[in-house]
Amino acid sequence: MFPPDLPPIKNKFLYAYRVFIKWFAIFIFGFGSVLLALLVLPPMRIILHPKERFQKHGRRFISGTFKFFVFIMDFLGGVTLIADDKNKYKNLSSKIIVANHPSLLDVVMTVSLIPNADCIVNAYLKKHILTGVASHLYIFGTRDLDDIFKSCAETLNNGNCLIIFPEGTRTRRNVKPILKKGAARVALSTGCCIVPIHIGGNDKFGLGKKDPWYGFNPTEKYIYKFTMGQEIDPAKYKNLPAPAAAKLITKEIEAFLFPKP
Repeated sequence: MFPPDLPPIKNKFLYAYRVFIKWFAIFIFGFGSVLLALLVLPPMRIILHPKERFQKHGRRFISGTFKFFVFIMDFLGGVTLIADDKNKYKNLSSKIIVANHPSLLDVVMTVSLIPNADCIVNAYLKKHILTGVASHLYIFGTRDLDDIFKSCAETLNNGNCLIIFPEGTRTRRNVKPILKKGAARVALSTGCCIVPIHIGGNDKFGLGKKDPWYGFNPTEKYIYKFTMGQEIDPAKYKNLPAPAAAKLITKEIEAFLFPKP
């Protein structure tokens, strides 16, 4: 069933083609991830020393593969990525990137724009084939918040950007998002500025949380429009208690990511 707020399908053949492209993309992404995990990144880990050098080049390589993936999907007519100024994303350093999370491809799109992006990987990947790669390149989510904050501080001090989706999961349709304060707390503990990025464009039906496998935008390909907001400097809240400061910073993030109509 299609949500009632979406228009009807205009061209059933084109719609079926785009659904096929979506599933082809999922297959390519999965197959490519296995190749990277088994054949590409392990030799890089052996050759590149120390670990920080491997992380730098490994993340840039991942960003490049994501950029190529986006190019292929654009060429096939499934996805288009539009950014306000790609050089701004490319040159970010030691920033906490916060973005809304409407779809399955948000991480791919964001990392394709930011070559030095680090992120907190979901703990379930500990039993995944990509565990060996992810554990060296990215931060593993654990129950120990002190360890996570320490890892976040280290990666930011090394000039990397840290991507955080403050909703914690993909946004469900017509459900008011509830933002977590993790990004604000990392900013307060490290002193690094937050860069909010709004992921807009058209409806991402088919890539959202609990969307059906056959779902796609009924009238056009997926369009991702990235808009970067003004930096949020945690220093302006330094005279407030940490809980109050985190709450105000999170409100600033919410005001940009989810502006009221």
